[in-house]
Amino acid sequence: MSPPLPPAAVAVLACPVCGAGFAVVPTGLRCTAGHAFDRARQGHVTLLPPSGSPHDGDSAQMVADRVEFLAAGHYAGVTAALAAAVLADGPPRSVLDLGAGTGAHLAGVLDRAPDAVGIGLDVSRYAARRAARAHPRALAVVADTWAGVPVQDASVDRVLVVFAPRNGPETARVLRPDGRLVVVTPAADHLGELVGPLGLLAVDPDKAGRLAGSLEPQLARTAVRTHREELELDRAAVRVLVGMGPHARHLGAGQLDAALSALPEPVRVTVAVDIGIYRPS
Repeated sequence: MSPPLPPAAVAVLACPVCGAGFAVVPTGLRCTAGHAFDRARQGHVTLLPPSGSPHDGDSAQMVADRVEFLAAGHYAGVTAALAAAVLADGPPRSVLDLGAGTGAHLAGVLDRAPDAVGIGLDVSRYAARRAARAHPRALAVVADTWAGVPVQDASVDRVLVVFAPRNGPETARVLRPDGRLVVVTPAADHLGELVGPLGLLAVDPDKAGRLAGSLEPQLARTAVRTHREELELDRAAVRVLVGMGPHARHLGAGQLDAALSALPEPVRVTVAVDIGIYRPS
């Protein structure tokens, strides 16, 4: 049986049909206008608009790879740096993770913010199934950020976006006036040792400019931090790392296997991310 839905997390949700608030009912959630949304047996709730979403999100295999890689602790340093940025302006009471994936980063933040509740949104139902079990104070929701975030106006203290697309207007709408957006993006040398040998997608050199363009003028950057470390991975871990990200969509299995066999073992891999903090402007 799934644990009870955290009341403080339910309180900030908004019906994707009419925008009203929700009450918890035995089957899931029902808004004050009567629109009902069942809770899946895995524990998550789907809050898509009546038109649904054209996006499927991450596949079951991509999500499984992400679970394996993160459970091994390889990105624990990224999670710790993210949590430090979240807490930089004081402890939050509510944290919304847009593109939450398996919920691992959100869970790491909540572990360091004992008075906060979390809402993890992702368009992938496979990811939401995992996120529903990520933390007892987190609520997993299937939703499409581009179709509208099913969250009340000015209701959350922190919004997280970790390696995921950003919707500036919707983020600004749901943030409290004193809230903060924390964005994690890959730096230029992130996974640099793997890009050439494995034919991975390189980081866009204009990524910082595109990030600013996607958030302005609704949000203004107040600080940026860089987290950098070096991992030693065996080839199996590298394969999982590749499989959990966007590279998995354009690399054939045979092509990847051949490239992996040519790598030394262990493989030294640079993890380099920028963590930007933004306020509503």
